[in-house]
Amino acid sequence: MYLIEGKRIWVAGHNGMVGRAVVRALKNRDCTILTVNRDEVDLTRQLEVEAWISKVKPDAIIVCAAKVGGILANSTYPADFLYDNLMIELNIIHAACVQNVEKLLFLGSSCIYPKFANQPISEDALLTGTLEPTNEWYAIAKIAGIKLCQAYRKQHHCDFVSAMPTNLYGPFDNFDLTTSHVIPALMRKAHEAKLEGKKFIEIWGSGIARRDFLHVSDCADGILFLLENYSGHSHVNLGSGADIAINELAQLISQVVGFEGSFIYDESKPDGTPLKLLDIQKISKLGWKSQTLLIEGLKDTYRYYTSQ
Repeated sequence: MYLIEGKRIWVAGHNGMVGRAVVRALKNRDCTILTVNRDEVDLTRQLEVEAWISKVKPDAIIVCAAKVGGILANSTYPADFLYDNLMIELNIIHAACVQNVEKLLFLGSSCIYPKFANQPISEDALLTGTLEPTNEWYAIAKIAGIKLCQAYRKQHHCDFVSAMPTNLYGPFDNFDLTTSHVIPALMRKAHEAKLEGKKFIEIWGSGIARRDFLHVSDCADGILFLLENYSGHSHVNLGSGADIAINELAQLISQVVGFEGSFIYDESKPDGTPLKLLDIQKISKLGWKSQTLLIEGLKDTYRYYTSQ
C-alpha cells in the first residue's frame, strides 16, 4: 500500500474539472499539494516540465492534465488533440522517471476502447478493434500514455499506473456548446430553453446511444484509492457500473433543470460509440465503488452551473 499521508503530491492539470476534484479530495488528507499554472510551466515543453519536477521534487504525481472536448471539438481539432495530449503525458511520465518519483497515476479515458467492444468493457478489450472515428485522436494519445506507463514499469521498474474513467461530469465542467460533452451541453440547452420559453431543444444523434456516467467527486475518490491500493501493469477501469440512454438522460436533465418542453433528435449528427459501459470488476474487487447517484450528481452539477 502507498500512503498519501506525509507525501508531496503534484496534481498536474489542477485547474481542470478532474484536477480540481482531486485537489479537493487531497485537502482532506495530511499531504502537501503541489500545483503549477500554465503561464509558469507549459506541459507540452519537455525542459520546462523537467525543471519543474526537479525543483519541487514531488513524491507522487497524478496526471489529470489533458486537452479535452466532445465530438465536435475532437472532429474539428484532431491535430491539437493528438499533439497536445501526447506531449503532456510524454513529458510528465519521462521526467517522473528521470527524477525518481515514487509513484505516478496517469488518467486516461474510456474512449481508448474499440467502438464495438463487448459490453461491459473489460480492461483486456484494449487494442482489440477499431476506435470510434469521432474521437480517435484523443484515444490514440491516451493509449500511448497507458503504454508509456507500462514501458517505464517494465524497463525502469517505475511504479506508474493508469486509471480509465468513464464519462465524467460535475462542478467545473465545460459548458461551452462547441467543445463540451453531453451532460453540460444538454444542461445548458435545457436551461436556456427554459429561460427563453422554447418548446423544444435539439439533441445530436438518435438518442439511443448508451453511456456510463461518473460524478467527478467519485472519480477523484477512485483515483486516490488506486494511488494508494494498486500497483500493476494493467490499467484499471473507473466507472459507475450502470449506463443510461441519451434520451433518458435528457429527460433526467430536464427534470433537474425544470424544462418542460420536448426534444428533436438530429440523426444526421453522429451518435459516437453506440454502447459504452465499463466493466468495473477489477476495482470492485480491490474494494472501491462509486457513491453518487446520477440524479443527485446532476442536481449538484446544475447548482454549480447556475451559480456561475
